Amino acid sequence: DKVATAFAEAENAAFISGDGVVKPRGFATYTTSATADGSRSWGQLQHVVSGANGAFHTTKADPLMDLIAAFKPGYLQSSQWVMNRATLAAVRKLKEASTDRYLWEPSLQAGVPSRLLGYSAVLDEGMPAFATTGNLAIALGDFRRGYLIANRTGITLIRDNVTAKGTTKFNFRRRVGGGVYNFEAIKLMKFAAS
Repeated sequence: DKVATAFAEAENAAFISGDGVVKPRGFATYTTSATADGSRSWGQLQHVVSGANGAFHTTKADPLMDLIAAFKPGYLQSSQWVMNRATLAAVRKLKEASTDRYLWEPSLQAGVPSRLLGYSAVLDEGMPAFATTGNLAIALGDFRRGYLIANRTGITLIRDNVTAKGTTKFNFRRRVGGGVYNFEAIKLMKFAAS
């Protein structure tokens, strides 16, 4: 269980911020552009700015609505938000423009995720903090259609009872890779004024 947990945590961090050298390339490490789908260079993800450096420019949902509006409709059906806990706390304080009602809809039913503007939200501490200018702290996307995980099945175990006399070491290895393959399916929010 400990080995499986350690692998899951390392893989999860790499799927977000890995540099692609002996690990998956994380979706937050790709070059981004404010250019819309169809006119952006291949290999770039689209970002939408929050309107303020290291913050939301308003207590309303405008930047999040802009991020949703940047998608082609087919990608929104299975999309979900990804952000860290600090960003989640800031998002939970956002309110609807006309009614001043909070946008976050906590689930009252076990097993049903909380929703933000109709999409489930995944909490992941591997996402960057929003308070730093220019960070890509919120992702929204259909990750099944946008991010490919190449996973070689099985874990390799090497038992070593030679290098340290009187003890036995267990070395585990797992091969996994990943990267964005559909650059229209994932979009990021850049916390910057422009």
